Amino acid sequence: MTVLTASREVFEYQTGTDLDLELKVDPRIRIVRAPFSWVRGEPDLAKWSRARIASNLLWSFLRSKYDRFSFPEPVYGGWKSALLKETDRIHGACPVDLVIGTANPNVDFVPGWHLHKTAGVPYVMDYRDTWHLNVYSDTFVGSRLSRSARLEKKLLESAAEAWFVNAPIRDWHAHTYPANAGRFRVVANAFDPEFAEAFAGISKPERTSAEGLVFGYLGTIYGPMPLRESLEGWRIARTRSDLLRNSRFEIHGRLGHYAEPDPAILELLKEYAGDGVSYEGPVSKTAVADRYKEFDALMLILGRSKYVTSGKVFEYAASGLPIASLHHPETACSDILEGHQDWFPVQDLRPETIAQTILHTAERAAKMSSDDYARNQEWADHLSRDKQLSPRIEHLTELVTKATLG
Repeated sequence: MTVLTASREVFEYQTGTDLDLELKVDPRIRIVRAPFSWVRGEPDLAKWSRARIASNLLWSFLRSKYDRFSFPEPVYGGWKSALLKETDRIHGACPVDLVIGTANPNVDFVPGWHLHKTAGVPYVMDYRDTWHLNVYSDTFVGSRLSRSARLEKKLLESAAEAWFVNAPIRDWHAHTYPANAGRFRVVANAFDPEFAEAFAGISKPERTSAEGLVFGYLGTIYGPMPLRESLEGWRIARTRSDLLRNSRFEIHGRLGHYAEPDPAILELLKEYAGDGVSYEGPVSKTAVADRYKEFDALMLILGRSKYVTSGKVFEYAASGLPIASLHHPETACSDILEGHQDWFPVQDLRPETIAQTILHTAERAAKMSSDDYARNQEWADHLSRDKQLSPRIEHLTELVTKATLG
């Protein structure tokens, strides 16, 4: 297996990276890195061209135009040529049988499409994000006649399969591109088996009554999430419960999509520092299970959307811990958690309603036993990554075998 990706510097300086998780990559996997120049910012000024030094504003404008000319996607479009160069080199050295392109960025779909056109290689479009669906406004991004929309349609026409993270997103694409809907599949986000194994036999953290409980949020905070409403609800709940008055709310993960924390979100969290709220920074994927074991309950904060499932909801469920769902009821993850016996969803996003939900969750968390955790973990077994991928792997193996024999 070969993985084609960007240089490590892109993740280190721009999007953030997980060095501990990188060490766990199977040594049999070959990693090829196509050079990528990030228009958002080059930290080493010695690498700036004379033109950029003369006018960074003009240089950035022209670079943005060039990126979109190469491939109709802001920021990442200019990566197309480097990806195709490495794709041809990989295929020339050892013919490729199948390509799975995971987006975003959507330019990741190009290598598979390229090898399909030039060598008849089947490819899969794995959408972890949407390209032309705004999941919060339920609208089409841009014009349906735009170059990017026409390109997406063309890519879908020849893809062996297209994967979407939930049924609402798949259905939207099926309605938008009906001719290709028969090859659209749901491959949800999931939790890894190793994560579940780490939780076998989990017990309640040992704390005195004076220490209260520890509520946790683990994930990226971004977009139109009801963060302030959730924090205000937490503040109200603490005034109504001796248990919560001594409790803490820890937030772990990234604030925004980049390596540096979003300053506006960071300032908001500081407003509630006196209410037992703390920001603990990113957590390596390898340490996630240990972090969950330190919590008594979880806060699930998401933006309102019938299309938003979120990746963390699967780990939340697999942990066995009680979950306070602080998101609008129509958000897609509600379907994922339906049936979880210690799930506490809100009916609306008013701080008063959120406070009541947090109080109910705290009462339950204080009484949870190892048997309760185990029961919830058993219920969540169907959300594992193996259960999500096995049917697709079986089908793709048949597809590749037929293509090889044919």
